[in-house]
Amino acid sequence: MKKANLTHLNTQNSSLKRPLCFSALALGIVLGISGCSGDDGENGLAGTPGADGQDGSDGTNGNPGFSAATFILANNGEQNTGTIDLINQNAAKLKTFNTTANEGVAFDSLGNLIQASDSENGSVKTICQLANRDDGASFSNNQDREISGPATTLVNPKGIAIAKNSGLIFIADFGAMQITTFGSAAAGDVAPLAATLTEAAPWDVDYDHTNDRLYVALTNGDVAIYDNFVSGEFTAMPNRTITPSDDNGVQISVNIHGIIYDSNTDKLILSDVGSASDATDGAIFVINNASTAQGNTSVARSISGPATMLGNPVDIVLEGSDLRVAEKSNDAILVFSNIFAGESGDIAPDLTTATIKPESITKLGIQNEMADISDSDTANMALLGVAVSSNPGTAGETTGQISRLSSQLNTEIGNYNASQTIESVTFDKAGNSYTTFDNSTTSIGGIVISNKVAINRDGQTYNTNQDSIITGLNTGLISPKGLDVASDSGMILVAENNADTPSISIFSTCTTGDASPLMTLTFANDARPWDVDYDANTDRAFVALTNGTVAVFDEVKSKLMAGSTNIAVEDRLITPANSGTAVAGPTNIHGIDYDSLSGALILSDVGSAAVADDGKIYVLNNTENASGLVNISATISGPNTLLGNPVDIMYSGTDLYVAEKSNNVVMRFNNILSTTGGDISADASMAFNAPESVAILPAWLNQ
Repeated sequence: MKKANLTHLNTQNSSLKRPLCFSALALGIVLGISGCSGDDGENGLAGTPGADGQDGSDGTNGNPGFSAATFILANNGEQNTGTIDLINQNAAKLKTFNTTANEGVAFDSLGNLIQASDSENGSVKTICQLANRDDGASFSNNQDREISGPATTLVNPKGIAIAKNSGLIFIADFGAMQITTFGSAAAGDVAPLAATLTEAAPWDVDYDHTNDRLYVALTNGDVAIYDNFVSGEFTAMPNRTITPSDDNGVQISVNIHGIIYDSNTDKLILSDVGSASDATDGAIFVINNASTAQGNTSVARSISGPATMLGNPVDIVLEGSDLRVAEKSNDAILVFSNIFAGESGDIAPDLTTATIKPESITKLGIQNEMADISDSDTANMALLGVAVSSNPGTAGETTGQISRLSSQLNTEIGNYNASQTIESVTFDKAGNSYTTFDNSTTSIGGIVISNKVAINRDGQTYNTNQDSIITGLNTGLISPKGLDVASDSGMILVAENNADTPSISIFSTCTTGDASPLMTLTFANDARPWDVDYDANTDRAFVALTNGTVAVFDEVKSKLMAGSTNIAVEDRLITPANSGTAVAGPTNIHGIDYDSLSGALILSDVGSAAVADDGKIYVLNNTENASGLVNISATISGPNTLLGNPVDIMYSGTDLYVAEKSNNVVMRFNNILSTTGGDISADASMAFNAPESVAILPAWLNQ
């Protein structure tokens, strides 16, 4: 039951007074604001006119205004369980989605909704790119995924928190009396990464990623605090316990449900439902110095009483200094402004809006504004390193390995093994890896999705409690090669190279198992693709074909969102040329990278796969709308280049990294768009066993 991203808080005070719309609260006690999108509050009542020659009395204060924002509200009533509403800052409904889940909600760093459920069996669902989904849409196995089954140990999962830097999901499992941890890419009936038993049944959790500290709301009225929770391998016992108390040290908490840690002020905000059967005994507590507090702790502020409308405040979310409360027993969303300031007591909410049986509330997730790694648009961008996959002809110790090399290509800084005969690897904006693989025995390929490989999986291998896989007959994947991820659109584009069904298959980044593609792109003359680069800025897919040409598909996402499931033929075909003549065979384009800032297209040509010295790199300018023969601006080739089979490339915004398989080397050519080409040596290189693909790892992935 989760909260706003507390590193992006906004102060929400408005001095303007524009009229707002009104809706009656079901209880008939307070009027609530609904259906208005402005940032301003309700005007106060006019004062009494004065007698002639004298001032009248002051008017009353108006309701406060709230900055425009979107929140997710999970419902859990008899008629609306399994649905969530997108609501604005005044709790007016924008659209509804059927998740089939009913408990806590949180967002990962990619804008995917994570929701717990105990309506049937315990489960955790990932809803891909919720903000982009249609009003009235539902959970779909081809777009979304679920963790559920006996092995998960989930019983009654309630509140959840996301450790975005480490890609972990922490779940307060009330029925199991434990905090259950999974990797955010896990799916299916899989065992948890860890299970931490609690002294009382937990209802909610919040995580301070800066200090690696977990706060757990317990239904006996305590807060359990676990220091160094992840680095300590999921600490078994709490380091401290906080018991909200009065000034005399007497416990005043009964049954804590909602919990928020505000790292900016080092304060905890707690909601206490008291007795679940009593619609009048709820409370809100504020605790100072939360990171060091322990034992019976005098609360800094306490709000309770009939005017508050707090009965069963099951969840809370903080936006700036405004606290929103999911008040289940009284069927309302309550807003208490300036929650850290003011007196304790029986204080009415600043806004009350009627809704039916709200269960959990969180702010809509904020997407990373950086470009995907294949769309690098920053010159001289700092890198964590470069990821390279190994695919030797004969299986060996590096088969399936993804290595992280320094950007200087002088050392290996980490490695991970996907446990498959892998082809290409790329990463989303959270640092999760997507790796294609094939299997000559089964003739079924797939995609391995692995949690946080770009950052912190050193020496590890594929594990179902953190990672997942897309494979099976429905996928149509037999011999997948290059791939690209569009993080903000939730799309994986895969080049399927087999001779019978060559295509670009598009899958959801959140799906798993034997899922069908959401869309396929096919080519004229049954050309076979090797790699694909999707450019989010132009909504185009550029496809490297092994017949020496490049297919371009326009409006890919737009057509997918409009309901198309297939684009039957490319919109344009680019043929690299010299002085108006197509490049002479053998030509076999493998690597491809399009730069939307310059309109340049960078290609690698392996020539003959059996020859170790005929590889080339091409730079083509002004290709955004190009078609037909396009003259090459610069060609890099010759014995000094070491280019034989340059099977993959990636542009960093300045330099070009190359996976050269036949000569067992990874190379970097600096300032690639400025090169005049020729038989030039790479500016940096490193020996590597059978490199199959290469991907840059921007430094911002670790933020």
